[in-house]
Amino acid sequence: MKIHTLMLRQGKNRKRPTTIKDIAKALNISVSTVSRAIRDTYDVGQETRSKVLEMAAQLKYRPNLNATGLVKSSTKKIGVVIPAITNYYFSTVITGMKDVARENDFQLVLYISDDSSSSEADILRNLSVHSVDGLLICLSSETTDYELFAELMEDGLPIVFFDRVPSEINTSKVVQDDFNGAYRATTHLVRQGYRRLAHITGPSGLQLTEDRLAGFVAALRDAQIQLNPDWVIHSGFSRQHGFEDTLLLSAMSERPDAIFAVNDPKAIGAMLACRTNDIVVGAEMGVIGFTNDPVAEIVTPTLSSVAEPAYEIGRKSCELLLKHIKKENFPGETAVLSGELFVRDSTKK
Repeated sequence: MKIHTLMLRQGKNRKRPTTIKDIAKALNISVSTVSRAIRDTYDVGQETRSKVLEMAAQLKYRPNLNATGLVKSSTKKIGVVIPAITNYYFSTVITGMKDVARENDFQLVLYISDDSSSSEADILRNLSVHSVDGLLICLSSETTDYELFAELMEDGLPIVFFDRVPSEINTSKVVQDDFNGAYRATTHLVRQGYRRLAHITGPSGLQLTEDRLAGFVAALRDAQIQLNPDWVIHSGFSRQHGFEDTLLLSAMSERPDAIFAVNDPKAIGAMLACRTNDIVVGAEMGVIGFTNDPVAEIVTPTLSSVAEPAYEIGRKSCELLLKHIKKENFPGETAVLSGELFVRDSTKK
């Protein structure tokens, strides 16, 4: 399995972060009182501390870990923020992370965002920068604002993104080769004789979504097949989203004869929608996914899919985060891991 490592460009203009002086000025109290309130010392009353913390939240203040008196020793804990745990991909990713963490005497602390940007933001806001040594994060499908991540990193907390990653944040990232995986999946459909190809994908703006869409479009172009923009549908990543997207495609006056789904749950949703409309998967509608979830070999017909190297993504993500934790000026890297195409009955025309 090849891992391509790319160096990231550093440097980005940012506004001046809020300091305890700003909080003190807003409340007309001394800087020392604000400092003691934030550190929850015994000589600050609860009412004063509540006012300080409320103002700190309003001003989006986060403590500087490098400031005098705030530097702490390692917790030997790594936070992991993921959209869900009840699927094969994320459970396998966590296994890879866990193995590397254990090898280095670290523990994982798991946070579930339920694929919600508001829940994800709540996790980050309530996360004490002193509770973990670093964070491993897969973005929710709704996330478009990355300010909280940037603030945590400015305060000295190392963060590594994996799978769903932001292009705007300069840090290490670990992804599968989404473009080439999508290209191989689409090319396979063309070689099987399908000519009217649709793509049911994730929310626009996510790097994963954009790369898989680009691979799909490139494969159509190279096969000299016209892209129908009406057959590219953006929605969520769930089976229900795949079901609903396919119902939309099936109701069109001219419908596609094959679907490339952004992941296996959406592909299985597409197959269920075909069954609802008495469309024979394979013979009348080819369907291919992206994950190679074990359920792909259990459903009928079995599902063709591009495998994601989930365990390796987990291991590589944790290895990079530990490098950031141990070395303050470790340069960010992007690791791109390749997958494999598995051909099954859902694409047999």
